[in-house]
Amino acid sequence: MWQARPGPGRTPALHSHAGGRIGVDRSCPRTWGTCPPARACAWKMTRLLLGVTLERVCKAVLLLCLLHFAVTGVLYFDVYARHLDFFSRFNSRNASRATHASANASASAARPRSTAPSCGPPSPSLRPDANHTATLPPLLPCQDVPPGLVGRLLIEFSSPMSMERVQRENPEVRAGGRYVPPDCQPRQRVAVLVPFRHREHHLKYWLHYLHPILRRQKVAYGIYIVNQYGEDTFNRAKLLNAGFLEALRDDPEYDCFIFSDVDLVPMDDRNLYRCYEQPRHFAIAMDKFGFRLPYAGYFGGVSGLSKSQFLKINGFPNEYWGWGGEDDDIFNRISLNGMKVSRPDVRIGRYRMIKHERDRHNEPNPQRFTKIQNTKLTMRRDGISSLQYRLVEVSRHPLYTNVTVDIGKPPPRPARG
Repeated sequence: MWQARPGPGRTPALHSHAGGRIGVDRSCPRTWGTCPPARACAWKMTRLLLGVTLERVCKAVLLLCLLHFAVTGVLYFDVYARHLDFFSRFNSRNASRATHASANASASAARPRSTAPSCGPPSPSLRPDANHTATLPPLLPCQDVPPGLVGRLLIEFSSPMSMERVQRENPEVRAGGRYVPPDCQPRQRVAVLVPFRHREHHLKYWLHYLHPILRRQKVAYGIYIVNQYGEDTFNRAKLLNAGFLEALRDDPEYDCFIFSDVDLVPMDDRNLYRCYEQPRHFAIAMDKFGFRLPYAGYFGGVSGLSKSQFLKINGFPNEYWGWGGEDDDIFNRISLNGMKVSRPDVRIGRYRMIKHERDRHNEPNPQRFTKIQNTKLTMRRDGISSLQYRLVEVSRHPLYTNVTVDIGKPPPRPARG
């Protein structure tokens, strides 16, 4: 084995290998000396890798540029083709107009010309059609889930509220609390009925929240505050029966009815105030019940029935004077007529109640439990078919229609013996 050491500036060292071949040691520099340290070799490798990486990046950018030019060219030629097609149609249309005009000119030249202008009435073809009006295209039906819904709402009753403020916030609402969405055709016409007496403070907050919610839901609606005349015992269900008839008298096109207490405000506008295939219970999770349904047959607070559903159960009972019982009777009527109560998701059917003391002349009805047990016997004779009341006044306010009715007073209770 032998090795030739080159002097300065000579070629790298030659080594003999097994088999008698001589190779060049390329790990050493061209100048005479020992091999570079490991750090220098690592730096050379890093520079080499960076160069290779930069080359690949440049190639990728070049490919992307070519792809961009190709796509731009395709789009350009497509637009250009449409442009040519448009001009070809335009030219052909002008050519046809020119042909038509020349034909009219030749025809007019062939006619004899009169020497005096005609003073008679214009020909029927030149008269403007009085019945012809510019017709707008029909609106599309409103979507099942309106796109402008917000979802969960912050409901609070601590801020001062006034009717003037609510009116300023809802300029689209017409007199009487009527509204129709301007950009789509609503699927239903909804009457919102609120049994009422001496709750002006609650009404301001209720209107403040409900009008924007109903407008976002794309509902064609009217709000009716059914006010009980006098100071006799309150009768919620009988007021709602009277409100049903008065709303239909005001607008026979109503086909859906929402029955709502004035102290309950929905906390989610996805709880859509409309009628469904089955009677609807909206207020399934009130804050006073810990946002839970108190019991399976509960139907109080806010509910909705279509016109046909309401008439099928003979409306609401008229004999529940005082607080409680009528909503359970309504639930029984629905079940006894072969229908089922539908409800929204518990996360959507949440309601906030305006806290208040119990109203005077609305004490709990001690007969409610006995009456509930007899719904099957009484629902055909007690309801909308047997309703009696006196209409006192109907007045249209900017945000609602007030319907004041005299529903009488409760019959004397039987003496205990």
